[in-house]
Amino acid sequence: MIYLDNASTSWPKPPCVLQEMERFLREDAGGPGRGGHRMAIAAERVIQEARVKLARLIHANDPNRIIHCLNGTDALNIAIHGSLRQDDHVICTVLDHNSVSRPLEAMTADGFISLTRAPIGDDGCVDPEVVRKSITSRTRLVTVVHAGNVTGIIQPIAEIGRIARERDCLFLVDAAQSAGVLDIDVNAMNIDLLAFPCHKSLLGPTGTGALYVGDRADLTPWREGGTGADSASKLQPMELPTRLEAGTPNTVGIAGLSVALSEVHPAESLLHERNLLDHLLCAIAEKPRIHVIAPAPTSRRVGLISLDVDGIASTDVATILDQSFGIAVRPGLHCAPYAHRTLGTFPDGTIRISPGWSNTAADIDALVGALNEIASA
Repeated sequence: MIYLDNASTSWPKPPCVLQEMERFLREDAGGPGRGGHRMAIAAERVIQEARVKLARLIHANDPNRIIHCLNGTDALNIAIHGSLRQDDHVICTVLDHNSVSRPLEAMTADGFISLTRAPIGDDGCVDPEVVRKSITSRTRLVTVVHAGNVTGIIQPIAEIGRIARERDCLFLVDAAQSAGVLDIDVNAMNIDLLAFPCHKSLLGPTGTGALYVGDRADLTPWREGGTGADSASKLQPMELPTRLEAGTPNTVGIAGLSVALSEVHPAESLLHERNLLDHLLCAIAEKPRIHVIAPAPTSRRVGLISLDVDGIASTDVATILDQSFGIAVRPGLHCAPYAHRTLGTFPDGTIRISPGWSNTAADIDALVGALNEIASA
C-alpha cells in the first residue's frame, strides 16, 4: 500500500511506538494516580512525561496546562463548551472542520451564542483585518485553523492572535494539520487555547490528543467524574490538569505518544513533505484534466493538497486508486463543508493528497501515473 492519507492519521507509526505500547501493557499498565503501587506510579510517570514533551513542543511554560484528550475533536469541544457563556459572540472561519463548526452551529441554533464566519481571500487566507472588524463588545472567542485540512494553506494566526489579545478575546487555534510540522509558540502567537490530535504529524496512536489551556482561559469542565486524587470533593477539582481530565485516560496510547514525540522533528518533516508536494505539482503541471484546488506555493502550505480530475467524482477516483493501484488517499468533503462551498467543490469534494514521513518520490510518481491512467480512461 502507498499511503498518502497522513492528514487523516499518520501511517506507518515509528516502530518504537508499537514496541513501547506492548512494553507498557506488559509492565506498567496500572491506573495512573489511582493507587500507590509501582504500576500506578509508573503509569502516572508516563502521562506526565508526555505532558512535559508536549509543552516543550509548543513552548508552553507550564506542563500542567496540557490536557490529555481523546483526539482533536475532543480537545476542540472541551475548549468551545468550556469557554462560552450565554449571549457570547464567536468569530470562526469558512475553513473550519466540523469539530469547530458543529458545536458552534448547535449553540447558535439554541440561541446560546451568536456567530460570525469569516471568509477567505483569493490567497486562501483569512484576512486579520476582517477579524478585527468583526469583533464586538460581546465577542468572547476567536477561533482559526492553523492550516486548512482541505487546502493545506497556512493561516496568519500570529497576526489574528495579536488582534484577539488587543481586544481581550480568547484565541483558539485548531492545529490538527500543523502540530508536528510547524513551529508553534503559544506565547509569541498570543494563543489562549491550542487543540490538536496526536495521531497525525505527532506520530502517536489514535485515541490521543491534547489541549493547551493558557492562563487567560477559565474553562468549565466538559466531563466530570473520577480523578484519582481529591476523591472526597463533591465537585470536580478546579486545578489543572485535573479539572479537565476526568476518568481513566488512554494510558497505553499516551505511552506510545510519549516515545513518538522523540521522533518528531517539525522542520525536517515540513521540508520533506513540501519537497514531495513540489514533485507532485511539477509532475501534474502539464496534465490538463488534473487540477489543483486553491493553488498556492508550497512555501505557504503544510504537507497536503487537494486535486480533482475532470468528469470523475472524487470518491470514484479514490476507489480506483485503492482497488487498482494500491494507493490510499482521502476523497470527499473532509469534514469541512464550508471550505468546499467556498472553493466551489461542494458537494463532491476533492481528492486530498497528504504525504508523510515514510513517503518517497517514487510514491508520488506512482500516484501521478495512476492519475494519468484514470484521467485518460
